[in-house]
Amino acid sequence: MRSTSWTLSPVLYGPHMPGTASSSAPGDSVTVRIAAPAERLYDIVTDIAAMGRLSPECTGGRWLGGATGPAVGARFRGTNRRGIARWSTTNEVVVADAGREFAFETQQSGMRWTYRFEPDGDGTLVTEERAAFRPRPLLARAFTKLALGGSEDHDDELRAGMLATLERLRAVAEDDG
Repeated sequence: MRSTSWTLSPVLYGPHMPGTASSSAPGDSVTVRIAAPAERLYDIVTDIAAMGRLSPECTGGRWLGGATGPAVGARFRGTNRRGIARWSTTNEVVVADAGREFAFETQQSGMRWTYRFEPDGDGTLVTEERAAFRPRPLLARAFTKLALGGSEDHDDELRAGMLATLERLRAVAEDDG
């Protein structure tokens, strides 16, 4: 059984922490060091169909419109689960820079999800970030309130989920590597 060593895995949190810039729009980031090359980590993160092995909420996805992988403008359908609630999202890739950055915008929530990969010695600093690219739509606010316990509770879960995603990415990359 693997143990997690926080001394080997610095975790940095973004704007929601006291004393950092904030706005009314949600936005957060988490950074973890992983002992794997940036290109390998990028390949794992951009395997949309297998995202469910990393994320506590996203269960996977599929490329749409003939897309077969990450490219700016490519779209994919993401599937999600929280308790008994199930929903899907339509996402568009806005950055696809292999081994450096992958970002997509979720149309239903108005959020941009970004993964950055920065080489760090024999490993990589991986940052997952979420930030609003537009105000959260009314339908998303209503669904979040009725099915997910409200925006604040769900935003807190998403912050914790970002760390869990990167820890799972570490486990996959270091075990497969």
